Amino acid sequence: MAAACPCRPIAPDTAAARLLGALWFVSVTTGPWGAAAGGGEETLKCEDLKVGQYICKDPKINDATQEPVNCTNYTAYVQCFPAPNITCKDFGGNETHFTGNEVGFLKPISCRNVNGYSYKVAVALSLFLGWLGADRFYLGYPALGLLKFCTVGFCGIGSLIDFILISMQIIISPVIDYMPRLNQICGKRIYHNRTSC
Repeated sequence: MAAACPCRPIAPDTAAARLLGALWFVSVTTGPWGAAAGGGEETLKCEDLKVGQYICKDPKINDATQEPVNCTNYTAYVQCFPAPNITCKDFGGNETHFTGNEVGFLKPISCRNVNGYSYKVAVALSLFLGWLGADRFYLGYPALGLLKFCTVGFCGIGSLIDFILISMQIIISPVIDYMPRLNQICGKRIYHNRTSC
């Protein structure tokens, strides 16, 4: 014998209240608060740490170019160490609990691609011997140097254009000669033409 169901129709107000209560419960348990309460919070990437939660080493500076070592495409990378007792995903994607001695990620910094030519020498050659193509020979463009030599600096117009381009450092990214001396005077590394001496 089946038991009689004591079912009675539910009022529309009560049904709406129950539905809203169920939706609120689902959103709280699956939303950000529920994930934190349940311990299911995803681990942060080390690159996303806030300032003060990591420290980065100073870049290694090349004495000849006064730019960071391994500067390619106007970018170099420095090693960054998360603070002790921080857990995050390192650059390999591994979740690690850091003690302060492990590299967590590599931070990109901007730099100049310097070709190592002296600015003073390039400008002097362009000013005095540009009509013979000496500036282009010096900068490693022998074909243009030979063309300037044969045409007497493109009748002087090419020599003037090259002098302007070299003076404005468009053709070359030279090493400015005074930087190593400033480095010795201050006893500090010069980085992007800035120093704190």
